[in-house]
Amino acid sequence: MKASHKPFNHEDSSRRIKEILDSSDVNYEEVDSIPSRDKLTFTNGFYVNCGAMFVDIRGSSELPNKHKRPRLARIYRSYLSELVAAFSSGGKVCEVNIEGDCVWGIYDCPYKPDIDDLFSTAATVSSTIDILNWRLSKKGIDELITGIGLSYGRALMIKAGYSGSGINNIVWMGDVVNEASKLCSKGNKGWQNREMMVSDVFRSNLNEHNQKLLEWNSTESCYHGSVINTAMNEWLVEQKNK
Repeated sequence: MKASHKPFNHEDSSRRIKEILDSSDVNYEEVDSIPSRDKLTFTNGFYVNCGAMFVDIRGSSELPNKHKRPRLARIYRSYLSELVAAFSSGGKVCEVNIEGDCVWGIYDCPYKPDIDDLFSTAATVSSTIDILNWRLSKKGIDELITGIGLSYGRALMIKAGYSGSGINNIVWMGDVVNEASKLCSKGNKGWQNREMMVSDVFRSNLNEHNQKLLEWNSTESCYHGSVINTAMNEWLVEQKNK
């Protein structure tokens, strides 16, 4: 959201800080499912079970050295556009964010099948990147190498910003978000040619079939795999063979 200039008043700032710090802990509710954003105020919050997925590009700092800005803009636009579309295809997606070349999302996961659904969404993301890389190769552009991180856990959902300014955001506080981000940073890195890195808790809540698609990574103390959407992969193979 676009910000507008407003003089800063330190006395008003001190008052706002006091009001926030003096607010009651009872305003933070335990709930089974992620509530609507409009239920959040600047004084409450909700503890929720959720899944988190992060995706980012390996070696993205080198891309400006390889491509001129118009081409670089097209690469990023296609990457971000289709990742947001793939992230949003998950049935219980709550929020999708873009931070630089990182795309991350929060998913409502009150039941085990919801975690399998998120795992399927991650497979769609992986296959979307394969299709993007095919399109890039047809333009003579090197493929993008990405990492995917998946985690599940408890998070505190709050609304943060400046009350009355129109500038605010939903903040997700908890290990689930930090863990997914860290796992993402390890995907397709070093000797391990595995894109998807999954927390132990996330994997343990998957069904038996999905669990078998992942292997234990003793170096990173998590599970990893290269999981794809089979229908999308079959389509891509057909396109490449035409």
